Amino acid sequence: MINSIVSAFRFLFLRLPVLVVWHWPFAGVSAALRGVLWCLRWVYAGICAQGRLLRASPLAFYRAMCRRRDWLMAKVDYLNSESGKWRALFATLRLPYSGLRAMGINPQTCVGILVAGGTVGGGVIVNETVFAERSFSRGDSGTYSAPADVPIVYSDENNTLLIRLGSTPIGEITIQDVSVGTAFSGSTLPSGETAAVLVGGVATSTGFTATWLEVGHLIVDRWRCNTFELSDVEVHTLTVRGNASDGQSIGPTPGTPRRRAIGGGNRADSMVTEGGTYDQIQIIAPNSAVNGKVDVLTLSNLFTKGGACKLSRIKAGKIDILLNETGLGNGYASKEFVIATSTVYSVFVNTDNREVSISPP
Repeated sequence: MINSIVSAFRFLFLRLPVLVVWHWPFAGVSAALRGVLWCLRWVYAGICAQGRLLRASPLAFYRAMCRRRDWLMAKVDYLNSESGKWRALFATLRLPYSGLRAMGINPQTCVGILVAGGTVGGGVIVNETVFAERSFSRGDSGTYSAPADVPIVYSDENNTLLIRLGSTPIGEITIQDVSVGTAFSGSTLPSGETAAVLVGGVATSTGFTATWLEVGHLIVDRWRCNTFELSDVEVHTLTVRGNASDGQSIGPTPGTPRRRAIGGGNRADSMVTEGGTYDQIQIIAPNSAVNGKVDVLTLSNLFTKGGACKLSRIKAGKIDILLNETGLGNGYASKEFVIATSTVYSVFVNTDNREVSISPP
C-alpha cells in the first residue's frame, strides 16, 4: 500500500511535470518551470529522506532535529549579541548628554554646553543652534518678540519669560500651569523687580510715549498671588467672580469704554505654552507709541510667590477675573486684592468674592 502511494507521488511530482515542460513551446517559461520543479523535487527528496530516517531510527531523526535547532539558535544568539553591542555603542555616544541631565541640568542648557563646546557664562547665548533648541511652545524662558516661537535673547542668568508685543496683531496668547517668582526651589525675582507677573503697557517717561496693551478678551483664571492689582484699565465688560483674598478693595469706576476685538486680517500665529517655572512673567508693549494687540489673552493656573501680580495700562473688550486666591496672611485691613478706581468699565459683574484668611504660598 505504502509503495503504491510513493509511486503515485513520484509520477505526479517528478515524471509528469518533466514531460509537460519538455513539450512546452516557450523556452523561457520552460526554464522557469524547470527551476520550480527542481525546488519541488529537492523538497520532496528531503521529506522522503526524513521519513525514511524516522522509520529506520527515531533516535537518529531526533538527533538530526536537535542539530538543526542548535544551528538556528546559534544564529539567533549571534544576532542578539550584535544588537546588544549596537545598543551599548549608542548609549556610550549619548553618555555626555545623559550625564549632564543626571546632574539636574535642564535639556536646553545641556544642548548649549554640548553644541557650544563648553559652559556658557553670564553673557547672552547667540549660537543659532542653541536658539533652535529653545521654544516658547515648549515652555523655555527668554525674551520673545511676538509672535516668534524662538527667543531673540536668552541669558543663563535670567529665567524670565518676557513677551514683547508690537503692532503685529496676535490671535491668541495662552500661558497656563506655571510656577513664577520664588514659588519653586532656587528661584528669585530678577534684580530690581518687585512683580512676579507684569502684564500691560508702559507709562510715559522721558523720551518715551506711553503704550497700551489692547486685548479683545483677557482671562485671569486661578492665580495664586501675594498681592493682585488691576489699575489704569479701560474695559467694556469686567467680570470679577469667585475670588478669595486676605483683604479686598474692589472699586472700579463706571464709564463708556467701547466693545473691543483685535482683527488685523492675516493675524500672526497663536502663542501657546503649558507648564514651566520662571523667575518672572512679563507681557508688555515696550516700543514707544506702539500698542501691543492680542485678541484672546489667557493666563490660567499661575502659582506665584515673592512678588505682586500687576495688570495695568490695558484696553479690553472683556476682562474675566475668576477664582483667584490672594493673600499675605496679615489680616483684612491690608488689601491684597485690588481693583483700583483707575479701572473704568461699561458693564461690571461682581459676584461671590470673599475675604478669607489666606497666607502666602
